Amino acid sequence: PPPHSHNDWIGPPDKHSNLRPVIFYVPPEESALERRLREARQEAQACDQRFWALHNRAFRQEKEEFIYSRLKAKGLEMRDETGQKATLNAEEMADFYKDFLSKNFRKHMQYNRDWYKRNFTITFLMGQVALARALRWLRWKKKNVGN
Repeated sequence: PPPHSHNDWIGPPDKHSNLRPVIFYVPPEESALERRLREARQEAQACDQRFWALHNRAFRQEKEEFIYSRLKAKGLEMRDETGQKATLNAEEMADFYKDFLSKNFRKHMQYNRDWYKRNFTITFLMGQVALARALRWLRWKKKNVGN
């Protein structure tokens, strides 16, 4: 982001995780509480990026292996005579999706639990930051009204 920007910047989707990375704005006079909030958001983003990059890689690899094994069982190649990539029908792919989700159920449940914990912490910190800013504004307003 340009140096004069006072906002977070959102980038294009990551090619592995499909998540859009955020470059967080760091105010010049960031308080310790605001820093904790920003760092919690950055850590949450990093955890999400790691999980989904690994998950998507495993998904793509297992999907290719599934397609290859099903085509091989039918006596077909990965590419047809025109050079097009051979595909399976929706019913066959549904078997893969169901198996993949079942096999990864515990990983997803753990990810969801961790996601909720991280986001509860972020929400709590956001409330604290908002309260601190409101109190700071009220003190400033009281000081300036008295003059």
